[in-house]
Amino acid sequence: MKLSLGLNRLKRTTLLLAATALLAMPVAHAEEGLHTPFSEMLTKYVAPINPVTNGDGVEIKGTSTEVDYAGFKSSQTDLTAYLKSLSAVSKDTFNQWDKNTQLAFLINAYNAYTIDLILTRYPDLTSIRDIGGFFSSPWKQVFAPLLGEKRTLDGIEHGLIREKGVYNEPRIHFAVNCASIGCPALREEAYVGDKLDEQLEQQTVRFLSDNSRNYYDGNTLHISKIFSWYKEDFEMKWRDSSSLTGFIAQYGNALSSKDGSPLDDSEIKTILSGKSDIEFLDYNWALNDQE
Repeated sequence: MKLSLGLNRLKRTTLLLAATALLAMPVAHAEEGLHTPFSEMLTKYVAPINPVTNGDGVEIKGTSTEVDYAGFKSSQTDLTAYLKSLSAVSKDTFNQWDKNTQLAFLINAYNAYTIDLILTRYPDLTSIRDIGGFFSSPWKQVFAPLLGEKRTLDGIEHGLIREKGVYNEPRIHFAVNCASIGCPALREEAYVGDKLDEQLEQQTVRFLSDNSRNYYDGNTLHISKIFSWYKEDFEMKWRDSSSLTGFIAQYGNALSSKDGSPLDDSEIKTILSGKSDIEFLDYNWALNDQE
């Protein structure tokens, strides 16, 4: 009798474990391949520009990128299908992913919906700010179905990607793209959870290596207005830094002077000390269209 009861319990346990594994399978594989169509489009329609070799001797093929919006327009059916696949992901499924997979999903959604918004007016616009009106900016247009509700671009970025206490990742500002020349590069591939840290690190280095947007003249740190608009994100405790200059100094070898000369150790230490003046450069809102 005891042996029979023990065998029954073992069978029930085995069946329970098998059922749990089957239920988990869609979650585990739900993200696999989800972003492949977007990656293929990005590879095809995004081109690197402004190559440099930074102070670490790292060759960067393009500190920025140009976007072939006409090409995206010709593939709009594919883009729409990709966006539908994102909108089909439920909040429950999303919540079962790890943080990197979630964040990659949200960054891709922001970038893909931004391209989709540009295409509603392309080619009859010179800037994303041409979309909307005085009381309705492009970032406040409610048009993006995601995780169970229609959202704005602001809602995706500020309400999800930058939600306090969730991801706490300052490098996202070099991954989300606002379709403007002043933006960090739109990456030529989609973000994926298992490579996200590497991808964000590369995006940060390539943006800070762009001396049209960030440079040091020995006295003043001239940097993108992104660092002003989102200063609180760069002042959060992250790695060994909790200040804007501390964050930038971690990538000191990516920075250069205006003429492209790499910074020496003493200049990087001066930046880290916080003693340099800071000037936030004007932002170029012109469309990052392929010329």
